[in-house]
Amino acid sequence: MTEGKADQAYRAIERMIVFQEVPPGSLASESQLMERTGFGRTPVREALQRLARNRMVEIHPNKGVLIPSTSVEAELRMLELRRVLDGLAVRLASERATTDVRERMTAMVALLDKDAFTLEAYAETVKDTHDLIVEGAGNDYLADAIAPLQGLSRRFWLTHVVDRPAEIATGSGLHARILRAILERDADAAETASHALNDYLIDFSYATLRAAR
Repeated sequence: MTEGKADQAYRAIERMIVFQEVPPGSLASESQLMERTGFGRTPVREALQRLARNRMVEIHPNKGVLIPSTSVEAELRMLELRRVLDGLAVRLASERATTDVRERMTAMVALLDKDAFTLEAYAETVKDTHDLIVEGAGNDYLADAIAPLQGLSRRFWLTHVVDRPAEIATGSGLHARILRAILERDADAAETASHALNDYLIDFSYATLRAAR
């Protein structure tokens, strides 16, 4: 299915927010986002409404679009929910992933094993990995629930990562472990691997909190 203009605008603006091309705490206008993305007013407005529902932006009429700051407290609350939803997603993917999805997962494991990513390339690979898992799970309601949480969590990680090579190596290994378990159709191992990733993100959040003190 061809992606509509509103979906394309959403992805473009979300990427700008995740990579802090629009800084946290800043105000942007619709016209600025139209110029930077190349999309018209209607798709940008629809994208912003969706981003607001997903807590990526706050729309303030007559003032602009606020990019909220990240916080450890919010990240930890999101991770509580992600633990459950991610665990469900990997279990379903272990049971339901089609041959096509499994082939793409195999290719993704090979990519993750190379462990030579730039920060931007790693972030895109993580997003693609999450999308593959959710596609394999075959549940649209789960996809709608999990996507905004993963986007916000990815933004938090990118905002606060310090030792990039070490954190990328750790994250790559954890994501590859999840995919391998799914490919083996071992739902229990996939959920355990998913929880290990969640534990890592919790530890990362607390480390960020300690560094700020």
